[in-house]
Order: sequence, then structure tokens, then C-alpha cells
Amino acid sequence: MNKVISTLILIFGAMFFNSCSTDFDMYADYKDVTIVYGIADVSDDTTWVKITKAYTGPGNALLLAQNPDSSNYPYKLDAYIEGKKNGINLDRMVLDTITIHNKAITETIINDEGDTIILNPFYSPNQLMYYAVGILDNDANYTLTINKNDEILTASTGVVNEFDLSSPRTRITFIQDQPGKIKWFSTTNGKRYEVSLRFNYSEYAPGYSDTLKKSVNWFLGVENSKTDDGGEDLVKSYEGSSFFNLLVSELETIPNVERWAEKIDITIACGSQELATYLDINSGGATLLEEVPAYSNIEGGTGIFASRHTLNHSVNLATTSERVLILDFNLGFKYK
Repeated sequence: MNKVISTLILIFGAMFFNSCSTDFDMYADYKDVTIVYGIADVSDDTTWVKITKAYTGPGNALLLAQNPDSSNYPYKLDAYIEGKKNGINLDRMVLDTITIHNKAITETIINDEGDTIILNPFYSPNQLMYYAVGILDNDANYTLTINKNDEILTASTGVVNEFDLSSPRTRITFIQDQPGKIKWFSTTNGKRYEVSLRFNYSEYAPGYSDTLKKSVNWFLGVENSKTDDGGEDLVKSYEGSSFFNLLVSELETIPNVERWAEKIDITIACGSQELATYLDINSGGATLLEEVPAYSNIEGGTGIFASRHTLNHSVNLATTSERVLILDFNLGFKYK
């Protein structure tokens, strides 16, 4: 759960940072703009929503951001999530508030030019979050409603259903100069699929008091389904030689080190159409000749309320690939 919370806070911070300039006109009329970021996951028993407001004031916006009062409303907002299935409204999930205490603390450094650079510019280490407890229904569409004085903000999303891996099921193979494939079927309400691998290994070297557990991450890329109806056969290819080259570049050269290959974790993170559109438009791919677009599905505010689900599946390294790793590369790998 802490990982989910940290991810929400970091993504919100990036979104908010990109939308603020460092200088403001202190005489400009202030407009109350609500900023929302929420992700619904069918596998979670708690749905987290970040609700803050835009701010203005004299001076540097990054300095203002370190004050919680700049971003937080001084009162608890009336907010809830309500599902609708087959035309019938489900029980409301009322959002309550909680303070998260593990956000990275704001730091400042001086760069080579003598300028002060603010790291993690938004207030810390405490962050106010809204949350609702309850299991989401796979077949329902959910609407987030926020009552703010005489204004009502809404946003809706379908729920990304669970899905499974088609291949590989038990062992994964990396062959030099030959492509491998990760296969799965798209799921209902799923549109964007981000695929990554984590190679886990054990390591022991002179001077170690015990064997260490380590890992190397490999992001394979993104696949988009044609529709979000589900049932589409999706494939993400990879080059076997790229796997070995990654290990050569990432693993530290240690004299007399001994290493043993462990499980490989396959992760596919799937986002709904709303989240896919948000990431595509706000990915920074525009050129200098294009006006940078902005996407939000929050009626009456700005931000995103969407859905995602993450598939995690662990497999063994194929015997043939393990043999190549041990015999052809001087990385200290041995048979168990």
C-alpha cells in the first residue's frame, strides 16, 4: 500500500510541478482551481485520491509549494465514489482523509552556477490524502464526485479487470540474436500495457557477512490494445542479447564474486483509456512548433481519475539461458 501511496504522490507532484511557473503576478485575480489525481484498482481494498488546489502568491512558486497551506484546502471536502452496474447505483464509498508521513523531505542544493536548486519542492514529509475503503466491482463504472461549496466536480472511469499471462508460464528463455516474446490477452477497460522484467540474483563476495539478494530491472516498453473491450492477443518482443548486455552493464565487477540466478519477475501494468490518454498527451512529445496540449477528465477541475491493474508473474530462467550466462560471461554466475 505504501508503494501505491508513494507512486500517487510522486506522479501528482510531477504533474503539478510542470503546470506551475516560478513567478506570479501578485495583483492577478486568484481563481480556485481544484487538482485531482486518483487511480482505482480492482485488486486493492482502498482507493486513494489526491485532492489539492492551485495556488498563487508573490515570489517564487517553488518556495510557496513547501507550505502545506498553499496546496491544501483549509477544510475537508465532501467527496465520494459511486459505482453503477446494469443501470443500478451501488453503495457509495465515502472518502475520508489521512496524513501520509513518508514523503521525501524537501532539500536544497547549490549547482555549479551557484543557483539554489530545490529537490522534492512540494511540502513534506506529511501529505494529506483522501481515501475510500471497499472492493471495486469488475463490471461497474465508477464516478468520483467532489462537492466544493457551491461547485460539484465529477470524473468517471471503467475498472480495468484482472488478466493473466499466456507465455511464458514457468521458464523464460534468452537466446543470443533471437527474439523472445511475452504474451497475454487484453482485459476489459484496459488500453495501455507497460511491460518490464526484474532479474533477481544472489551474490556473495569476500568480505560479505552473508549472501545478498539483488536485482536488475529491464523496461521492455508499451503496448496499446486496439480497443478496451478485452480478449485481444498482445505480444511484447525482446532481444535475448539485450538481456545479457544489460547484465554486463549493470553488474559491478567484484574480484572472486559468486552469483546465482534466481526468479525473473514479469510485470505488466495496465491502464484504462483515460489513463492512457493522459500519459500519451502529457508525455512531453510535442515539438517547439506545436502547442503543448493538456488532458483532464475532471469536470469542474483539472487532473485525472482513472483505473489500472498490475499483473505480476514469476518464472525461472531457462536452463539453456542459465548455461550461457555462466559459461559465456565473466560475471561470477555459478550453478546452484
